[in-house]
Amino acid sequence: MTFEIIFVFLLLGIAVFLFVTKYVTYDIVALIIMASLLLSGVLSLQEGLSGFSNSATITVACMFILSAGVKNTGILERVGEYFADKMDHNFHFWFFWLLLCVAVISAFINNTAAVAIFIPVMMGISARIGVSPSKMLIPLSFAGMFGGVTTLIGTSTNILVSSIAAERALDPIGMFELTPMGIVFMAAGFLFLFTIGTRMIPSRRDASELTEQYGMQDYLTDVQVMETSDLIGKKLNHQKLTEKLDLDVIRVFKEKGDSSAQRGDVYIEPGDIMRVRGKSSDIQKLQLREDLTIFTKKTWGDKDLEYGGDLIVEVVIAPESSLVKSNLDSFPFADKMGALPLAIRQRGELKHNDLNEVILEAGDSLLLSISAERMDDLQKDSAFIIVSKKETQKTASGKTVQAIAILAAVVITAALGIFPIVITALSGAVLMILTGCLRTEEAYRAINWKVIMLLAGVLPLGTAMDKTGAAQWMASGMLDVLADSGPTVLLSGFFGLTLLVTSVMSNNASAALLAPIAIEAAGRIGVSPEPLLYSVTFAASLSLITPFGYQTNTMIFGPGHYEIKDFLKIGTVLNLIFWVLATLLIPVIWPF
Repeated sequence: MTFEIIFVFLLLGIAVFLFVTKYVTYDIVALIIMASLLLSGVLSLQEGLSGFSNSATITVACMFILSAGVKNTGILERVGEYFADKMDHNFHFWFFWLLLCVAVISAFINNTAAVAIFIPVMMGISARIGVSPSKMLIPLSFAGMFGGVTTLIGTSTNILVSSIAAERALDPIGMFELTPMGIVFMAAGFLFLFTIGTRMIPSRRDASELTEQYGMQDYLTDVQVMETSDLIGKKLNHQKLTEKLDLDVIRVFKEKGDSSAQRGDVYIEPGDIMRVRGKSSDIQKLQLREDLTIFTKKTWGDKDLEYGGDLIVEVVIAPESSLVKSNLDSFPFADKMGALPLAIRQRGELKHNDLNEVILEAGDSLLLSISAERMDDLQKDSAFIIVSKKETQKTASGKTVQAIAILAAVVITAALGIFPIVITALSGAVLMILTGCLRTEEAYRAINWKVIMLLAGVLPLGTAMDKTGAAQWMASGMLDVLADSGPTVLLSGFFGLTLLVTSVMSNNASAALLAPIAIEAAGRIGVSPEPLLYSVTFAASLSLITPFGYQTNTMIFGPGHYEIKDFLKIGTVLNLIFWVLATLLIPVIWPF
């Protein structure tokens, strides 16, 4: 074993550790990989930076823009509203068609965007008909994943693997080449969800008010300012009420009945009543002040915080949010959107104290107080996914036909082989801007730059594994264990291994790691690489064992009030079904 192979394995071990522990975000891990390969001399400058010019990276970036162009028309919200209106009658029938619609949409646009749009739809249906949202959100996420594996552009993983194959002189994946097996997985998944799965999914969240779900009862109070207070005449955001205390003023009610005063914009006057959020211990400390009157405890409801144009909304930290691995201090809620965080739900645990010190993770839920006038600012910010109080955005007037036509043209020209997918996707992205479906700044915001950095960083790792012989060494290891049992068992081994690896790290990272090994293993035993390669491709996008292996699962984890064991129980059974189907049918569709 050469020094280069040892170095690549050491780097791979560090990368896997960082992916699993999430000590830093996955895009930073990818850039660490790239920098290490360049600094060590394992790769040349051109090889190390090749991920940025790779067709997969460019195609994925363009697909984000195409997805945003379709989303910006408002057509997906209208689809959701159509099904929501039908749910009062024959819920299970219309729920099936809604999930099938989500799956079809996810086959052609980014499934993360599709699921994000339908989360508030599901929450609204839940509140209206009394079905727990927990029963609906896992099927929603899974439907998006099922649809994503049916086409080349359904998920960035498919595009990545296609590029890896092309770089190794194999045919790239066709637009609908994965469709037959993808439909099998989708059919099996829906059959499971609407029979056994519906009984296994718990009802963890009820339709109670947000203030109750976030346990706000002991963290709210009203405080009246007396005539002797030294706060009188001071501007709210400069006052001494919260000095050394973990308190936030949600709203000020004027004695004369003026309820329009917003936090931070008002001067304190005698008789003002301040509605305050904070630690119960800090609220008790206010009682020691003679210039303030603390009102006796009352039962708080959503209506107490939705007053004079204010709303309370639940949002989820998006996987691509800059707030991941950061805290609330790093985001100017008050300045940027006039919002105030009230509570955080992280991995099932409610947090009310020292909110600014909580290190946020993708999928965390936040309860915000925000002015209704600023909801548009919140909706436009890709750092958050709105779960409740969703207002339909204004559509790009008259652009629905153009956006759908552009996406259809991209799909058709790529499917017919007229142009490579990277050219059609790039052309489609440009047309989205030129036709006014998206503004230039919206196009830039639509791109998930963390995914782009991930692709740019992990693609050189595959090059390094080939160049140093690490891929050959790892392929030999798998062959020593499985080759004597035949290629079908080897295929099954790759599918199972990819499921496990993806459950603890990024699906794109696991595909970038295992796809070159699968190709090398196929060459070693003299069989077609497609069956082994596609087993990795499907498994990387269908790992359901944990809520952290795929972005849509992470997105619904908080709003559904799920526990990790819920995904482990449901996902394990469904993944075992997929494993058997892959082992039996992939060799039939793509013979060795």
